[in-house]
Amino acid sequence: MLNLYDTATSEVRELRLRTPGRVGIYLCGPTVYGPPHLGHGRATLVYDILRRYLEWTGLEVRLVSNITDIDDKIIDRANRENRPWQDITHRCEKVWFEAMEALNVGRPTDVPHATEYVDAMVAMITELVTLDKAYVTEDGVYLDVPAVDGYGLLVNQSLDDLLSGGGDREVFGAGNKRHPADFALWKFSKPGEPSWPSPWGDGRPGWHSECVVMSLELLGEGFDLHCGGMDLRFPHHENERAQAVALGKEFARHWMHNGFVVDAEGEKMSKSLGNVANLLDLVATYDPRAYRLVLLQTHYRSPVRIGQDNIDAAVAALQGLDSFASRSAAVTASAGASTAASKPDPEVLARFRAFMDDDLDTPSATALLFDTVRRANAAIDADDPAAGPLVAAIADVCRAVGLVLSAGDDVPSDILDVAGRLDAARAAKDFALADSLRAELQSAGWIVETGKGGTTVRR
Repeated sequence: MLNLYDTATSEVRELRLRTPGRVGIYLCGPTVYGPPHLGHGRATLVYDILRRYLEWTGLEVRLVSNITDIDDKIIDRANRENRPWQDITHRCEKVWFEAMEALNVGRPTDVPHATEYVDAMVAMITELVTLDKAYVTEDGVYLDVPAVDGYGLLVNQSLDDLLSGGGDREVFGAGNKRHPADFALWKFSKPGEPSWPSPWGDGRPGWHSECVVMSLELLGEGFDLHCGGMDLRFPHHENERAQAVALGKEFARHWMHNGFVVDAEGEKMSKSLGNVANLLDLVATYDPRAYRLVLLQTHYRSPVRIGQDNIDAAVAALQGLDSFASRSAAVTASAGASTAASKPDPEVLARFRAFMDDDLDTPSATALLFDTVRRANAAIDADDPAAGPLVAAIADVCRAVGLVLSAGDDVPSDILDVAGRLDAARAAKDFALADSLRAELQSAGWIVETGKGGTTVRR
């Protein structure tokens, strides 16, 4: 039973599924106007870990994550660079998925693009106007926020308590609003800007409308989980929810938000502060798995500082894990089919699942992983039969969180034969021959480790 913190209720509660055995998740995706930064990387990694864990427990997951390919920032960049806006979006989307592939983030089940759903957004806005929940002005169409019950739920504030303006994206049209919190559903286009037809005039949809249409169309009413970064909680997610409420539709049943990536001084990393690191630079400079490991060691709701020190520490930890993977693979190969077929240690998996079900407690789960590696190494040294189940449990845990370990090159059969002869020489107390065989392996570039369980070799 997975329990997650629900932003809407401010409590950790069970993720109750609309359809038993199936999970529908909506994750707000990127606005493709620039390279992805570390905050983007954190959000996608957190929910990739969640998705993999849910699938590991046997659930069928449908993950929808959109691409915002029409937006003021896209238009601004296209104008600055005198390029078609589609050139910006196509290139930036390609870069986005290259970064996700480097991070081993699985591609979403559905990747809807905002420009593919403009007609559906026009239909939704038309319905809101008909219901008298939205109104037309000289520069666009706005949602009448005071007409929406419970606005401010995701930030636990009343409408009167909220700051006016609705965030930096809603400076547009401030003079035409009936209420400071009202936000644009449709923006009339200026000459030369991309536009689509509507009953009110040519224009483009506001940012907050696309996710409402896409999530309801692809996942249906009352879908299980809506997630994203903490910065999206308000105004974006609150404004999504407001439109669904105004339409009288059941929206997300559970809301999940991950914490910020902060710099050394503890500030949120953002483009406006100028302290955003390019995610592509990180994965090009370091082992891309290091970012996943740092995030696994940090609770998803806590802020995380990314610096050279903790990335270097993660790289070193991964080298240790890879060394174990290589050693355990060699032991399994030399031990035969019985060890290879070992079932995972049930106690390790039970503890892992208990940690993950407790609001995705990956720090405790990761500590368990490293402790199990320590125990498995000791069991291998002692030729303890517990080694096989522990090794299998480690592989299972890594699979559940998307942490891929490298066992290096497969050990060729002739090298395994030399290692076997070395063990036979040691058993016969022919130490001169054993030393000679060890030197032969080492000169061929192999690391040779001899313990109670026998000799293992790895690159």
